[in-house]
Order: sequence, then structure tokens, then C-alpha cells
Amino acid sequence: MTLPPSSLWPRIALAAVVGILCGLIARRIGMPLPWMLGPMLGCGIASLSGAPLHGPAGLRLVVIPIIGVMLGSGFHPEILGHMAAWSGTLLLLPAFLAVATFTSYTFYRRVGGYDPVNAFFCAAPGGLNEMIALGGSAGGDERRIALAHALRVFLTISAIALFYALVLGIRANRSPGTWVGLGDLGLADWAILSFCAVLGAVGGKRLHLPAPQLFGPGLLSAAAHLTEVVTLPPPTLLVVASQITIGTILGCRFAGVSLRETGRDMILGVGATLALLAVTVAFAALLLPLAGTPLAQGVLAYSPGGLTEMSLLALSMGQDVAYVSSMHIARIVLVLFAMTTLFRIIGKHLIAASRGRPKDS
Repeated sequence: MTLPPSSLWPRIALAAVVGILCGLIARRIGMPLPWMLGPMLGCGIASLSGAPLHGPAGLRLVVIPIIGVMLGSGFHPEILGHMAAWSGTLLLLPAFLAVATFTSYTFYRRVGGYDPVNAFFCAAPGGLNEMIALGGSAGGDERRIALAHALRVFLTISAIALFYALVLGIRANRSPGTWVGLGDLGLADWAILSFCAVLGAVGGKRLHLPAPQLFGPGLLSAAAHLTEVVTLPPPTLLVVASQITIGTILGCRFAGVSLRETGRDMILGVGATLALLAVTVAFAALLLPLAGTPLAQGVLAYSPGGLTEMSLLALSMGQDVAYVSSMHIARIVLVLFAMTTLFRIIGKHLIAASRGRPKDS
């Protein structure tokens, strides 16, 4: 049921309050990526508990370009000399995606008993909106597919943060680095960064780029910083507000989810995500002898989380943001291309097999 706007505003306001408070608490206790993970976990738990929250999804159009510009500021002239070292990760990426998707698909089919269409579109590690749209048009359960991908992103971010802290001994920086105040940017800096955000988002969508509102601004920002037309990132206050907004939206995706009705799907989502993470760590471990990539960066590069979230986590953990962002952009492109092409080939067989089975329990 769609609520009228007058009923949404109190829910959005409550979500904002929960998100900000949880961000402050997470920051206080030293949680990695506190301004996003705190609101995400707090709003997620509150939503599953039945709290009347509603994520400010419309603000994504504003905050995602800010994050894109911020991530693009991590590109600098010296980074061009390191790009050749990324080839090993790129060459191994298709094999990783094939094994990861097959593992997840098999889990949903054999353990979960999902029909082939639902298992197929729940399995791909990327493209949440695209998988929901494609899966729905193929006759899949859009709610089930959405829940599977929301859980994958939610659990991956949390698990990777714990893995870094407990296994690799890498914790988030207590401070976000040099604080960039609103007044630290000159008029030219504001103009250039705003240009990157607005034109990048519009151009990215028209050019059909993957994650256009992030990739477009990030691409222009990277070009501006590589050429040193601008040297400062966006103001820290805007970046923090953007992270709180993203975390709140992620947590509120579970609003209206009944544990009684979807408990089994959620348990299966946890199992599938753990299987994906096991494959991630295994392939990341291969990168050290094959390409000399440290396990810490390899895990972030292959992790089945969102592009925005994993790039922010890389920044928080002091890892190479340009490397991690580039690998996730490549992952999204490969997943969308491969899943679309593969479904064209075997889609009729999957749909026929799904119709021939009893409805998923």
C-alpha cells in the first residue's frame, strides 16, 4: 500500500532522527564507516522491529553525485603509474563472478528450493535495480529478489568491516582525514565540483553508464583532480550528511518486512551472502601470488557489496579507493552484460522449468 505524502513525512523525519543519532553513536564507539554503517544498522533494526520509518529515497539523486565527486578526488597524477598493476584483478574478475554467481544460484536452488528464475536473479552479485526489473519481467518474485539483494549489500558491508577488524587487524581511521570546511573552497572550486556533480549525473544517465549518478560525477571529478584543475574534495560536512542519508535509506529498505512472512527468505539470504563472501576471500587470496595485490585490497575489490558503499569503506579503511571503485564498476558492467546475455540464451528454459515446479514455499 502506498502512503499519501502527508503520512510519509513523519516517517521520513523519524528515520532521519534515528539515522543521525545512530551515526553519532557509531562515531563515538569507533565503528568503521560510522556515518553510513551506524544509520544503516540502526534503521535496519528499527524497521525490522516494526518502527514506522521511511527512507528519504528521493535524496539519493542529490547525495550520490556528492559521493561520486568525493571518490573522484581520490584520483591524482601519481595513480596513473599504478594502473598497470590492476590488470591481474581485472583478468581474474570474470572467473570470480562466474564462480560466485554459480555458488549463489546453487545455494538458492538446492538449499532454498527456489525456482530457476528466482534463483537466477537472486544470485547475481550486483545491479539491484536491474535484477529486480529483469526478474520481474521474467515472472520472478520482485519482492523476493529485492530482499535477496538488499540483504547481500547490508550483510556484506557489515561482514567486511568485521573481517578487516578481527582477521586483518585493520580498523577505520578515527578521523576522516583533513576536515574540509565549507569556507575552504574558493568560488572556482565550488563551481568545478558542482559542475562535475550536475553534469556528471545528467551525462552519465544519458550515456547509460553503470550507476550513472555515481560514475558520471566520479569520472569528471577524477579528470579534474588528475589534471589538478581542482585539488580539494567536497566539504566534509556534505560528505558526512550524504553518508548518513545513504545509510538511512539502506536500513529503511527493510521497512514493512515481516519476519514471520519473510524469515525463511532472510535466512537463505544470509546463507547465500556467506557463500559469496567465502568465494570472495578465496579469490582475493589468489591475487597476492598472481598479481601481488594485498588481501585487504583484494577483498574490497571482489566483495559483493554496492559500488558506493564499498568505495566508502575502502576510503574509511585507508585502502586504494581508485582501485576498489574501478573494480566495482567493472563488476557491475560484467554482471549486467553477462546476466542479460545469458538470460537471452537460457531464459526460455528457466521460465519453462519455473512454471513446471510448484510455487516456492
